[in-house]
Amino acid sequence: MLGSKGIMGDLDDGPDQNPLNQFDVEQTILDLLSSKHFDLIITHSPSGEYTRHIRHEEISNAVIHLWQSGKITAKELWTFAYEDGKKEYFPLAIQNASIYHKLTRKLWTRKYRIITAVYGFDKNSWEAETTPRSEAFWQFTNPIDIKSRIAV
Repeated sequence: MLGSKGIMGDLDDGPDQNPLNQFDVEQTILDLLSSKHFDLIITHSPSGEYTRHIRHEEISNAVIHLWQSGKITAKELWTFAYEDGKKEYFPLAIQNASIYHKLTRKLWTRKYRIITAVYGFDKNSWEAETTPRSEAFWQFTNPIDIKSRIAV
């Protein structure tokens, strides 16, 4: 729909996740990448966007570590900035994040269509019902800065 190409590894993203070895997660990421340099990397948050999504946490920590160690490089790295009040409500964009953008109705509708029509989630699914009306990211230009801003 956006004219982009993507790849996704299979790291067991189901609801009953067992923790994975960080080295294995990092190696899976490196094996999937055709390049090791990017203008921008966007990854999950170390807190997983919502309370306890282990795989999102592991992916984020692995990507951040790969950037900090120089195994992948980028001018900028962004992590999603959402919170859910420890499962009290659907994830919300953190308004004081480095980047916060309220989506127009037209843009939100397009995103919702991607979730339902392209990804195939039912309109009553958790994924569709939580489609955010705002986007937020923590933005980093220096790998060292991450340690002072988010727990890794």
